[in-house]
Amino acid sequence: MKKIPKRIAFAALILAAGLLGACKDGKQAQQGPPAAGPMEVSAITVAAQPTRLTIELPGRTAAYRVAEVRPQVSGIVQKRLFTEGSEVKAGELLYQIDPATYQAALASAEANLARAEAQEYSSRLKSTRYANLVKTKAVSEQEQIDAEAAWKQAQAEVAAAKAEVQRAKINLEFTRITAPIAGRIGKSLVSEGALVTAQQATALASIQQLDPLYVDVSQSSNELLQLKRKLSTKKAEEDSQLKTEVRVVLDDNSEYGEVGLLKFSDASVDQSTGTVTIRAIIGNPHQGLLPGMFVRARLTSEQPQNAILVPQASIVRNNRGQAMVMLVNGQSIVEARPVETGQNLGDKIMITKGLTDGEQLIVAGLQKIKPGVPVKVAAEKSKVVTAQPGSEKQTVPAEQKATEKVN
Repeated sequence: MKKIPKRIAFAALILAAGLLGACKDGKQAQQGPPAAGPMEVSAITVAAQPTRLTIELPGRTAAYRVAEVRPQVSGIVQKRLFTEGSEVKAGELLYQIDPATYQAALASAEANLARAEAQEYSSRLKSTRYANLVKTKAVSEQEQIDAEAAWKQAQAEVAAAKAEVQRAKINLEFTRITAPIAGRIGKSLVSEGALVTAQQATALASIQQLDPLYVDVSQSSNELLQLKRKLSTKKAEEDSQLKTEVRVVLDDNSEYGEVGLLKFSDASVDQSTGTVTIRAIIGNPHQGLLPGMFVRARLTSEQPQNAILVPQASIVRNNRGQAMVMLVNGQSIVEARPVETGQNLGDKIMITKGLTDGEQLIVAGLQKIKPGVPVKVAAEKSKVVTAQPGSEKQTVPAEQKATEKVN
């Protein structure tokens, strides 16, 4: 018997192993992978709920009243009678101007009045005497008329002298510069010995009333109309004025303790900026706020409004940048639907159009699904979304985008 060469035997062995592997692969290919069931997703049932809308707007504080103290007569400042930065009362003496010249002017005016009164007395007696003498033809009628005219002229001179006395008293009183309003007075721009003039351009000091305080917010005219629609009730619309609760948020994100009220919106639009000034008034008993501070005014609607809130993570964007949500329809099929979003309320966002009560919204697993595929809703996570207390704060509108865009 002839022996088979080793090379031929080895090649035949390799060929047989390859055929055997191919047969196994063919059987596995015929069987195929086991069929997968519907993808499980987390969903919530959306429902409208009462929500008090809150909007934050940037603004600046302003004093409730501001008065600049200026002299009304000229002279040398003798005394400064207040402490800079202190609280002053209305009518409190602040500066004393040298009154000597004004006292002399008053004395001169009083002397002129006495002379005019004496002249008037003499003219009155003469007119009375001539009135009797003209009846007996002792004096002519012309002399009687001249005497009566002289008396009336003397009366006018008395009235003028009295006015001069009154003016001198006023000027003397103006040497005492008093506070026109109550409030906190700032630094003094003059000191003792300084010469001041009546109605000068430079104020001696400024007084600001800090309790209550204004918060001025600028809004565009279009945004103001939207703000009124969001925050005002029917009664407020009839009054055509916003009467909304206002809280002040400071730079460190802390909330000021006092609650204010939105009371005023300007009657005209600034033509250079296209904005309208909205003014709120807030109590400042401890004077924690000062004029000119940058703050954020948090405006809260008077009454709750029904709104649909959904988690921000459930909002995705398509290729056109349109906000979309994924829903589970009645056949357990994924459905993509465009929606219109409103303001952010904490970790939730308001849906203004596109959703109705009772629909199931997918909130987790968005990267693993697409429209038209069957899904299974996890029963233990299907619940109604509710707003968290204290989360009704508007932030910069920014919906969280999913990594996979919806076409």
